[in-house]
Amino acid sequence: MAFELAPLPYAYDSLQPYMSAETLEYHHDKHHKAYVDNLNKLIAGTDYEGKDLETIIKESFGKDAGVFNNAAQNFNHIHFWPWMTKDGGGKKVPGAILALIDRDLGGFDKFKADFLAAGATQFGSGWAWLTLKDGKLEVSKTPNGENPLVHGGWPLLGCDVWEHSYYIDYRNARPKYLEAWFDNLINWEHVEELYTQAPSS
Repeated sequence: MAFELAPLPYAYDSLQPYMSAETLEYHHDKHHKAYVDNLNKLIAGTDYEGKDLETIIKESFGKDAGVFNNAAQNFNHIHFWPWMTKDGGGKKVPGAILALIDRDLGGFDKFKADFLAAGATQFGSGWAWLTLKDGKLEVSKTPNGENPLVHGGWPLLGCDVWEHSYYIDYRNARPKYLEAWFDNLINWEHVEELYTQAPSS
């Protein structure tokens, strides 16, 4: 079974003014589609063919850069779209997640500051993450398409800080993009859903 590009879970203009229709159209229809198409070409006729995405990511990490990069970016984007929603963001955090943030990350305000800093200080392309690892939450950042799956963690929230995610709308002002994204777009329900799906360690 070849991997397929799933449609966006909302209209292109749903996230304006914080993310433009033009950004979403290019990011989903061109960038994400390229990761899916490249992955299918790279795994055809190999041992990876027929395996699920998480397995491909873990098995190719550090061995097959092309396969890993496209598989990981496919995974990251499959979740990036539902990590955003119209009228999202801010402190609309489900109680179970907020309790973990308080317990592990020093409260919501400190978590927000640390998450924004992770995204702003990731040199070049990459991601900022809220991860569940060994039963605890942690904030981290990774280069390029790398994600918490290859570091023993389970991603609960990720923000794409590749330039194609924000340059049309924010030019080089990545911190401004991160703040707008965090305050207005996060779909905390998807974060909670991923928490309930976390594999037991």
